[in-house]
Amino acid sequence: MFGRRKRKIEDKANLISVLAPVSGELIPIREVNDPTFSEEMLGKGVAIRPSEGRVVSPVHGRVTQLFETGHAVTLTSDDGVEILIHVGLDTIRLKGTHYIPHIREGDPVKPGDLLLEFDLISIAAAGFDIVTPVVICNSDDFDNFSLPAVRAVGEGDTIISFTKK
Repeated sequence: MFGRRKRKIEDKANLISVLAPVSGELIPIREVNDPTFSEEMLGKGVAIRPSEGRVVSPVHGRVTQLFETGHAVTLTSDDGVEILIHVGLDTIRLKGTHYIPHIREGDPVKPGDLLLEFDLISIAAAGFDIVTPVVICNSDDFDNFSLPAVRAVGEGDTIISFTKK
């Protein structure tokens, strides 16, 4: 009996959380209209349909990759979590139009730091889905994934929790 209680306490102490990088409607990754994300080819995650055009850091860590087009960024948290934030589907075809990066590769970040701004109205008007997948690229290194049941999230709300294997 005491062993079970101790394990739960240890799990809570080892819990890693990723915060919402954008405000909007949280949707299951499996509902994203792109098999690369919906079939979790890049890793486990969630998606958010943004309500405003800004992306903030969901963790303490570093910018490990900023796509030249500004439509996506990868961060590595201080806990070793590799997080891809991809604004829109197939938006690489916009070649950077409607995106303004505020960071560079190698920059340190903390939760709430502005990473990117984007014009969600213009992106949608150009015919692109603005859903924003947030993917844990090294999700095989973690266990006990937990997603909130809520649909509306704001920047800084917890959207994914898990423990290290």
